[in-house]
Amino acid sequence: MAQTTLDEWANDPVDPETRAHVYSLISALGGIGDDGTYSLGDEALLCLKDLRRWLKFADAQLNRLDVARCMAEANLVKGDLLEILAKISERVIQDKLKHKIATSVLELLVPLTWPFEIDAAEATDNQHRHGPYIQLAQIGYKRAILQFDRARILQTAVRIALPSMAMPLRERAPRDDGIIRIALYFLRNIAMLSPPKSVPMDIDEAEVGRSTTIDTFQEQDIFQVILSIASSIGEEYSNHDVVILELLFYLLKGIDAEKLFMEDKQLSSKNTEELKSLMQKEQAMLAGYARHAPSRHNRFGTMIWIKRDDDKVSTLSGQDVLGQAQKSMEKMDKTKKWNKPKRPGRRNNDEQGKEEFDLPVALTTSSRRHLKTFVEEFLDSSFNPLFLHLRKAIERENGRIETRHPRQFFYLVSWFLRAECARRRTIKEKSARAKAAESLAAEDESYGLVAEVMNQETFILLNRFMQKSQDEKAWQDMNAGMKCFTQILLTVREMSESALEEDQEIAENIQNRIFYEETTHDRVVLILKSYKDQGFGYLDACTELSHVFLRMLERYSQQNVDLQVRSRRRARKIKKKQAQAEGAANDEEGHASATEDITAAQRTVSERKFDFTRFAAKFVSQSSVNTYVSFAKFYQELNIEQLKRALRFFHRTAYKMDLSVLLCRADILMLFNKMVKGPDGLDPESPAFKEWEEFVRHFFRKVVKNVEARPELVVEMLFSKIPATLFYLEHGFDRELPARTPRAPAELEVKPGMDKPEQIGVAVSVLVNQQKSDALRWLRDVLTSAVEERKGWEELEEAQKSTSEHAAVEQSADSEPPKAPSILVKPDGEERRVALFKDNKLRLLLALIGLTRLGTENDPDASWLIPSPLTAANLQEALDLIRKFEFEPPIYEDGKTAEDFLRSKTAAARRSAPKVDFDDDTDGIDDGSDRGEYAADAPTSRKGDQPRKVLKRRRRDKSPIELDDEEKDRRAQSRREKETEKQRKIKSTMWVHDSDDDDWDDERDKEFFEREDALRNLTKSKFKESLSLGSTELASSRKRTGEDQSSKRKKRQKTPKKKSGPFDTDDSDDDAGGASSRASSDDADATDTPLSSQLPVATRNEGDVLQSSMSPKHADVIMADVDDDDDDDDEANPVAQRPVGRNMRAGFVIDSDSE
Repeated sequence: MAQTTLDEWANDPVDPETRAHVYSLISALGGIGDDGTYSLGDEALLCLKDLRRWLKFADAQLNRLDVARCMAEANLVKGDLLEILAKISERVIQDKLKHKIATSVLELLVPLTWPFEIDAAEATDNQHRHGPYIQLAQIGYKRAILQFDRARILQTAVRIALPSMAMPLRERAPRDDGIIRIALYFLRNIAMLSPPKSVPMDIDEAEVGRSTTIDTFQEQDIFQVILSIASSIGEEYSNHDVVILELLFYLLKGIDAEKLFMEDKQLSSKNTEELKSLMQKEQAMLAGYARHAPSRHNRFGTMIWIKRDDDKVSTLSGQDVLGQAQKSMEKMDKTKKWNKPKRPGRRNNDEQGKEEFDLPVALTTSSRRHLKTFVEEFLDSSFNPLFLHLRKAIERENGRIETRHPRQFFYLVSWFLRAECARRRTIKEKSARAKAAESLAAEDESYGLVAEVMNQETFILLNRFMQKSQDEKAWQDMNAGMKCFTQILLTVREMSESALEEDQEIAENIQNRIFYEETTHDRVVLILKSYKDQGFGYLDACTELSHVFLRMLERYSQQNVDLQVRSRRRARKIKKKQAQAEGAANDEEGHASATEDITAAQRTVSERKFDFTRFAAKFVSQSSVNTYVSFAKFYQELNIEQLKRALRFFHRTAYKMDLSVLLCRADILMLFNKMVKGPDGLDPESPAFKEWEEFVRHFFRKVVKNVEARPELVVEMLFSKIPATLFYLEHGFDRELPARTPRAPAELEVKPGMDKPEQIGVAVSVLVNQQKSDALRWLRDVLTSAVEERKGWEELEEAQKSTSEHAAVEQSADSEPPKAPSILVKPDGEERRVALFKDNKLRLLLALIGLTRLGTENDPDASWLIPSPLTAANLQEALDLIRKFEFEPPIYEDGKTAEDFLRSKTAAARRSAPKVDFDDDTDGIDDGSDRGEYAADAPTSRKGDQPRKVLKRRRRDKSPIELDDEEKDRRAQSRREKETEKQRKIKSTMWVHDSDDDDWDDERDKEFFEREDALRNLTKSKFKESLSLGSTELASSRKRTGEDQSSKRKKRQKTPKKKSGPFDTDDSDDDAGGASSRASSDDADATDTPLSSQLPVATRNEGDVLQSSMSPKHADVIMADVDDDDDDDDEANPVAQRPVGRNMRAGFVIDSDSE
C-alpha cells in the first residue's frame, strides 16, 4: 500500500516508523534479478531473522499486528518467501547455508499463516482494525502455497525437516525437534485456514477449500508423512502427537465418514435422493405459498381491522387474510418481532465457527478417493499408536495438552470408529453381491484396529471428560463427548453381530462394563433433561445418545435377566444435611460411633438388580419431552432417521409408558397438528410422513378420551405437568403418600464406673455444652412441681394413717400399702414435645432421674411419667443435682469432656453380646447360660494368625444310616451339653471378676480371715515338727533306701497336687478329698518321707472346715481324667497302672507324645 498524498500518510493505520523498518528489511531480502529469477540479497539470512524478531516482539508481545499488516501489504509471502523456497528446494538438504535460509523462511511462514484469533480479554484497537485485512491476507497465503506452480511448497517444508526426522530419538537435539514441530505446524496452519464468513472475498472458495487441500496433500505426499509420524508416535516422536491430532481434526471435521466409503453408484444414488428431497421440500413450500399468493385480480391494496378480546383493534394488510380468521391470526403472529437481548459473555457464531464440527463439508470425487485411501491406511497402521499416546498424555494432563485437545481427541475417536464401521459395512455389502477375497479377509479380521479406544481406560477418561464438561457447561466439549459415546455404543452393537466369537465376547464385556455403572445411566438422563438452547448440533447429539443408549440397554436387559448395576447413594450425607437444616441433626443421629459411620459409608456403594421399567420411567419426564419437542420443531430440516428417532420417543411416552398426559400441552398439540395437516408441514411424499400421520391420529383420539374422562385436563393443557398433577390426571385422585414412621434416636447410656450422681452430672453437662439450658429450666420446673405434689400426697397419707389407727390394725398383713399416684410430665410446647422424642441426651437425663416412658419406642406422642416409687426426697435430690451441675459443671481428667463418657446402648450391647458358631445340626439353639466375656467364643477371644488346618472327615466303608429327626435332635442336645460342660471349666466372668463388684459383708470377711489364720498356724506347726524330726527321718530314710529301691522302680511318680487357693471352686473338692484320704492311708510311712516332699495342702469343704495333709511320698496311682467325655461313669475311681516302657532305638526315644 503506497501512500501518495499527505492525507493518506496521515490516515495510515500503521506506525510510519514500523513500516519504514519492515519495508527496508523486505527490500534487502532480495528481488528479481536480470535473468528474471529471484536473487537473494547479501544479508538475506540476517534479514529473515530480523523480520522474525519484528514479528515476534512488535506483534506478539504488544498485540499491535502492525508488522503483519506491513508484510501483507508488501506481498512478502508470495513475492519473496515462496520464491526463496522454490529457488533452493532442490539443494535444501545438501547445502548447509541453504538449509539455514530455508529454515528461517519456514520459521517466518508459520506465524504469518497462524490462524487469526482475537482474545476478548486482551483485544486492542489495532487487532480489530487489522483483523479483517490479515484474515483475507492469510487466505491469499494459503491459495499461493497450494497453487504455487514452480515448486511444491509443502513438500519443501517436509524436506527441510527430513534431516532432523532421520535422526534417532536419543540423538536428536532440541533444535531438531523444533524444526520438525515447525514443519508440522506449517502443515496444520494450511489445513486449518478457512474462508472467513464475516469478510467478503474476491477469490473462489474452491481454490482454498477442503477438497483442494486434500488433493494437494495427496499430490505432495503429505499423507505419507502423516502416516509415518503417527505410526511411530511414542518410539521416534514423543512430543508431536498433539500437532498430528490438530492436523487430522481440521482435515476431517464435517466430512461424512459413511459417504466416504460408499461406492460411486451408492454415492450418486444417495446424492440423487438428497437432491430429490430438497426439490420436494421446495415444491411443497411453493405450493403452500401458491394457495394464498396474490393473483392479478387481487393486486389492489387491502387493509382490515381485527377486533381482539380486549376490545383493541389490530391492523393487517393484504387480501390473503380475508375470510379466514385463523389465517389472519397467523399473519399477525408472523409480523411480531422480538429483539432478543444478547447475553454477555456468550460466544458469537463467528467464534464458534472454528470449532463447529456439525457443519457438513462436500468433497469432490478425487478428494474423496484420496481421503478414503488415507483413512484406510491410517486405520490399518497408525490409529492405535497415536490415540494410545494421546490418551495417556490427556490422562497425565501433560503441559502440551490444551483445552481444545480433549475435544478434538474424542471427536476424532467417534469419526474413525464411524469410518471403520462404514468400511466393514461396505465390504459386507460387496461380499453379499460377489464373493470377493477382500471381503472374506476383512470379515475374518477382528476389531483390533480400533482396540485402543475400546478399553476400560478410554471409558473412564470419557466419563470424566463428560462429567467435567457438564459441570463447567462446556457444551462444545459435551457435544464431542456425546458423539464419541454414541459411536462407541454403535460399534459395540456391530461387534456383537460379528462372525467372530472373540468379538462377540468383547462386545458382551464392554456392554456389561458400560451398563454396570448407574452413574452412566443418570448422566445420560441428565444430559437429555438439561438441554436449553445449546444449538441444533448439541440437540441432535443428545437425542441420538439417549435414543441409542435406551434401545441398547433395553435389548441387553432382555438378554440378561439378572443384570446387576452398581448404585452409589449418599443417603447418610443427604439425611444429615436435611437434619441440619431442621436444626436436629445431632438429636436424630444420636451419638453414633465412628465404626457405624464407616459401615454406613461402605453401604452407600451397593449392587442391585436392574429394572428397565424403572429406568425408562426416569428417562421419560417433562424435561425430556421438552427436549424432544425442541428437536421436533426442526422437522423441515430433519432427515428420515432423525424424524423416526423423535417419533419413537413420543410413541414410547404415550403408549409404552402410558404417559400421554405429558404430551397433552397446547404447544405440543399444535406442533403435531402442523406437522401433519400444515401449513408448512411434513412432505406427504416423505417415507416418515405416514408413520407420523398414524401416530398423530391415534394420539388425538386418546387425548379426546382423556379430556372426556378428566375435564380438568383442558386447563392443564396450558402448563407443564408436575408429578402430583400427572398422577391426578391419570387416576382421578391425589397420590396418598405413606406416612413415614418416625424413628427414635439411638438410646444412650453413661459408661460404667460412675455412680448415679456422677451419671446425672454427665448428662447435665452434655445438655449445657449443647446450649440446651431451656430444657434444663423446663425440667427443673417439672421436678419442682412434682416435689410439691408428691410431698403433699405423702403428708396427707401420714395424716390419714395417724387418724385411722384402728382401721390399720384391722387391715390384713398381706395387703399392700397405698401407692403414690403417677405424675404426668407435660411439655410446654410443640418444640418440647418433639425434643422429648428426638433429643436422646434429654431422654438420658430423664431416665437417670427415674422417669418412665409409656408407649412404643418409635411413638412420638408417648408420654413421660414420674412413677410411684420415686419419693419426694428422691425428686428433691435429683433437682438439687441438676442445679448443682448446671452452674458448676464437673471437670474430668485428661482433658475429657462429658460427651466422652456417653456411648450408644445398642452398640455397647452388640459389642458385648456373645458370638457362638454352632454346627449345622444345632440350628443355633443355645442353653441360655452366660459363660462370660472370657469364654472361648467371647468378644475378647481372637483367632490365630496362622490359617487353621482343615481336617477331613474319614469316610467310613459301611453304608450310612438314615437318622430320623428325633435322633438328630437327641444327638445335637448331647453335643450341646458336652460343649457346655467343657465351657464351664474355662475361666470366664462367672469365676473371674472384679472384686470391687462383689457385695461383701462382715460375716463373709470374718470367715475368710479365720480360715487364713488357721491355715497359717497349721503351716507353722508342721514346719516346727519337720525341724525336730529332721535327723531321725534322714537316718531312717538311709536304712530303707536299699529295701524300697526295687519297689520305687515299679511305681510311677504322681503329679504333685496343686495348693488350693481362695478362688478355688467346688469342682476341686473331690480331688482334695482324695488327696487327704491317700495321705491318711499312708500315715504309717510319714516318718520315712524326705523333708522336701512334705507339702501342706489345705482344702475347704462346704462347712468351711480346714483339713491338712502331708504327702508322705510319691504315690504310684493314676487318676482317671475328669475331662474325658466318653468315660463319665468311671471318672471318680483311682486306677493303678503299670508304667509303659519306652521304645528306644540307638539311644533315642522314638515314642510319640500321644503314647
